[in-house]
Amino acid sequence: MTADVIDARGPLSEAVVKALHSDSPGVFPAIADADAFGEDLQLALHLCYELHYQGLPGVDADWEWDPGLLAFRGGMERAFLAGLRAGTAGGTEVAAVLDELLVEPADGTGISHYLAERGQWWQMREYLVHRSIYHLKEADPHAWVIPRLRGRAKAALVAVEFDEFGGGRAERVHAQLYADLLTAAGLDAGYLHYLNRAPACMLAVVNLMSLFGLHRRLRGALVGHFTAAEISTAPSARRMDRALARHEAPEACRRFFTEHIEADAVHEQVMRREVIGGLLAAEPELAADVVFGIQATELVESSFTDHVLGAWRAGRTSLRPV
Repeated sequence: MTADVIDARGPLSEAVVKALHSDSPGVFPAIADADAFGEDLQLALHLCYELHYQGLPGVDADWEWDPGLLAFRGGMERAFLAGLRAGTAGGTEVAAVLDELLVEPADGTGISHYLAERGQWWQMREYLVHRSIYHLKEADPHAWVIPRLRGRAKAALVAVEFDEFGGGRAERVHAQLYADLLTAAGLDAGYLHYLNRAPACMLAVVNLMSLFGLHRRLRGALVGHFTAAEISTAPSARRMDRALARHEAPEACRRFFTEHIEADAVHEQVMRREVIGGLLAAEPELAADVVFGIQATELVESSFTDHVLGAWRAGRTSLRPV
């Protein structure tokens, strides 16, 4: 997706889009009254972050470190972070928070439960479109934390990332498996192809990772996030595979999820015992950040789930209109 086809969602994102097409310093509006989880701020923040990933076609690479844009991004980050902290309980009891994640309710009501039990094929395809914003860059945000860790935590996290990046085989990189899934489902596998269709709640899921990954002071939160993601993935992937099997989806659709059933069952053990264990052994003062990362992940994922299931139960699409 090129920057000139991105649909702005308000003054913040409009200012970013205009700046990225300009050779002169950008002019950015005030952020004070912006909704931290709203469409405008989340898109603007996502575009700023994308400059640190693969960039945007047609956008000068120098924008990545433009002082004016970085200052504007910083203001949006402070608003987003304040919203995340306001929506989470906090605390320092890492083990207790992790124990809660490890117990799934018998009457689960999440998206994967819905799709496995009664979801229709159009709803499955919508969900795949949503998650393309994340899974086509799946392991990248977490890689930023590697140079910010030491010893046991670093070694263990790199081992998990090695698997995420395919164990040295390009065709096994998880982002590539997701691209193959999209193609097999009759969807476009282009990077950020569906950005205009993704609502703020989906962008917030990815922005959370970028926020934590790009700031060394939030390394504990990133580790908490990564651990929460690994704990929840295996059971969710098992349900997604069951849903795809019910629709007789191609094997390439199922491969992404079957890979996560096996891999993430191991990864969550490594993340809990070695990454978090190693981090807190070296830096026990980061316990509150780890808890925050776990709780913030639950917050944004719950918002996304509520949006999607609310739309489907009302008989309408959960994607933004074209």
